[in-house]
Amino acid sequence: MTALSPALPLWEDTPVTHRFGVAMAMHANPYSGELVRAIRRAARRHGCEITLADTGDSVAEEAAVIRALRADRVDGVLLVPAAGDEAVINGLVRMGVPTVLVDRMAGRNDVDQVGSENIQAVCALVRHLAGLRHRKIGFISGEEDMATYEERALGYRLGLGRSGLRWTSQLVACGQSTPGGAAAATAKLLDSWPSPTALVVASEAMMIGVQYEAHRLGIRIGRDLAIVGYGDMEWAGQVTPAVTTMAQPIEEIGRKAVELLLARITDPERRPESVRLAPRFIHRQSCGC
Repeated sequence: MTALSPALPLWEDTPVTHRFGVAMAMHANPYSGELVRAIRRAARRHGCEITLADTGDSVAEEAAVIRALRADRVDGVLLVPAAGDEAVINGLVRMGVPTVLVDRMAGRNDVDQVGSENIQAVCALVRHLAGLRHRKIGFISGEEDMATYEERALGYRLGLGRSGLRWTSQLVACGQSTPGGAAAATAKLLDSWPSPTALVVASEAMMIGVQYEAHRLGIRIGRDLAIVGYGDMEWAGQVTPAVTTMAQPIEEIGRKAVELLLARITDPERRPESVRLAPRFIHRQSCGC
């Protein structure tokens, strides 16, 4: 049976207005813990409790977790969908369970969602590199069946177009959204022709693999190879050189997710919203300027 973490308590004597289930992979992203804390703070401000369930980033485990949360009679669900998830979301929508998709947004308009803006953010990263006179800008993409990574790939192509550069498949490799996959993708790009002089990395987890492979090959980041990324991992500002990146607004995502779920519970017939919050550009040294 799927285990649920106990509801996180409010302050003593605080009346509980609602109980929410939070279903997510606790170790899928470097910021998962930060997101849980943001949701908990927002829920507490509204007098709500949360019950946390780890999906392991597996569709099968996610389905089991959702069944357990519903059996526990939560008032609504905050879900960070696993890659390839459609059946679980479809079921929640069909049964009318108040639901908000968090962080990983899906390409649909029948459920409330909140996450970071991806297209213009990655476009801005590409244009920053192009402004530094890079003409061979590579891209380490994520899992191909996730809308989030599809949007970031679109942002990469948009950035190239706006910089007067041509897209070529030889400068793109899929990092499978993992450090190991990104290391292999980096090795492939750097061993190909044309070899990129700069890389845009689509997630925090993959940045770890890119950094590892560059160091393994003796490539000096910021000098031999410019690197920028999406997501501000805890170590990004501590390595040498520090990583230029787009920092996701995790606190705002958690707050808005709770607000959207409360709005759905209050008015079940309201039109679903898809909210994209702008990330913040953090300029450091890995881009070489």
